[in-house]
Amino acid sequence: MNKKLLFGLVLFLGLTINSFSQESAAFPLWDKIPGVVKNEAYKEEARLDAQGNRTGIRKVIEPTLMPFLVENKSSKNAAVIICPGGGYSVLSIDKEGINVAKWFNSIGVSAFVLKYRLPADDIMKDKTVGPLQDAQEAIRVLRRNAAKWNLDENKIGIIGFSAGGHLASTASTHYLDKVYDSKEDVSARPDFSMLIYPVISMENGITHNGSKESLLGKTAAADLIAKYSNEKEVNEKTPPTFLVHATDDGAVPVENSINYYLALKKNKVSAEMHLYQNGGHGFGLGTKGTHTDWSASLEHWLVANKIIAEKSVYLFSYFKGNGEDGLHLAYSEDGYKWQTLKNDASFLTPEVGKDKLMRDPCIIKGGDGLYHMVWTVSWTDKGIGYASSKDLIHWSKQEFLPVMQHESGTRNTWAPEITYDEVNKEYMIYWASTITGKFPETQSTEDSGYNHRIYYTTTKDFKTYAPTKLLYEPGFNVIDSSILKDDKGYIMFLKDETKVPVQKNLKVAYSDKMTGPYTKASTPITGNYWAEGPTAIKIDGQWLVYFDKYRDHKYGALKQTDKGWEDVSDKVSFPHGTRHGTVLEVPKSMLLQLMKE
Repeated sequence: MNKKLLFGLVLFLGLTINSFSQESAAFPLWDKIPGVVKNEAYKEEARLDAQGNRTGIRKVIEPTLMPFLVENKSSKNAAVIICPGGGYSVLSIDKEGINVAKWFNSIGVSAFVLKYRLPADDIMKDKTVGPLQDAQEAIRVLRRNAAKWNLDENKIGIIGFSAGGHLASTASTHYLDKVYDSKEDVSARPDFSMLIYPVISMENGITHNGSKESLLGKTAAADLIAKYSNEKEVNEKTPPTFLVHATDDGAVPVENSINYYLALKKNKVSAEMHLYQNGGHGFGLGTKGTHTDWSASLEHWLVANKIIAEKSVYLFSYFKGNGEDGLHLAYSEDGYKWQTLKNDASFLTPEVGKDKLMRDPCIIKGGDGLYHMVWTVSWTDKGIGYASSKDLIHWSKQEFLPVMQHESGTRNTWAPEITYDEVNKEYMIYWASTITGKFPETQSTEDSGYNHRIYYTTTKDFKTYAPTKLLYEPGFNVIDSSILKDDKGYIMFLKDETKVPVQKNLKVAYSDKMTGPYTKASTPITGNYWAEGPTAIKIDGQWLVYFDKYRDHKYGALKQTDKGWEDVSDKVSFPHGTRHGTVLEVPKSMLLQLMKE
């Protein structure tokens, strides 16, 4: 009971608190270990190298799970049980456990290092099932606690190295074996498995003799050898599998992986195998040679099988000069340092509108998988430009949308943007326009007499559009609105365009619905400078708002904090000449294609 309380306290305080090492966060796998033989003389011990560094753990008495939870709280995360190798006589828990867990965290997967019992007659009634008992229970523990640890209970996998690979393949083929009394109806089947230079077979001539003798003994019966030769246990319900092996492995013959792969193929189980020219045995994540690529290949496999989402990067769409040459794109890995694409040349030349410009390009990804873009085509037109693309390289025919044609007094249609309502499967396009004679209470002779308000239309297919309506009338000259889904509704970033008394700053407003009504505009969130063109994205759960410090000819940024809006302009860098753009998140594979242009 005390151990359970300690485990709960550790999780409550957080697994990354400096006062706790990662290993101290490990918790007992069992309330009562099945099939145990009491032996006071049997003690766990560390295997040390000549310098006194731990290279493994021997004589495991109490199995534990060591959690490495990813920080992402926005969605349910995939998770893996990690089974270190060591010939079923030692656990290489650092190289093939902790280091691997940290790598999984880097790609957004929660990991649990399993310190499983090594088969020993001294502490087990049946040593052949001891490790499997621990593996099955580990998978069940993750599923029971999926909500607590923010895990997707349908994306619980297992990875094993060497003899740990035998355990992982045993868990993948013997998950229905009743090796202990599990009272709850929780599946022990892993959803996917990854076997790295694994021991698979117990058959002479192919097995690793040390692993075989540790698990089955020196005089194992033929039926027991066959039972734990897991290439013979594969069926159509065996989990999808990723295999890695080096051809020159002198400890565990590469045929272990090959035969398992062929069995998977025969049973039409999704599988991928990487055989490397060299690497030997026990290379872990690798240090040199072609085998060091396996972790990158595994990440691609996890993405392809929809176990994890593809890594994304940030794109910024913008114009330069007067917008005459068209669409420019920049990218960033972290949202702070931005670099041009295509040597800052245009990706799309404007073709529609009175002046054939492409100012203020706004791009979003829609519910149909396409990227939809709108832009300002002219200083004095009554419509905007629209085009769509699958890859941001090849675009549909450009269209002119006459969204303000019905208002004869319309002077302009500027800075259009799009927001998508996922619930109603509807797009809202909105922009700023001045209509002569409207809103006389805020009419001024300043700024050429422009007196903007925000208007909008909606569409589900970009073929038919709802009649244009007024979206936002804040009681002042407003422009450059950008609307995004927030936790409880929608947030609008907007520019107060008032010249007398001077404002020229950014504010925010909120609404429960995309189409409003929106609240009264907030006090300014920008400082003592003129700002326009806000665009925002959430990074690590906090809004990062970019804006054009147009009188200073550079870009600035604000970060949302618990205390309000912090100016982080000194931390961002944009290509020279960047003007009024929008930010979006795209898969990294798309960036790689854009880089080829």
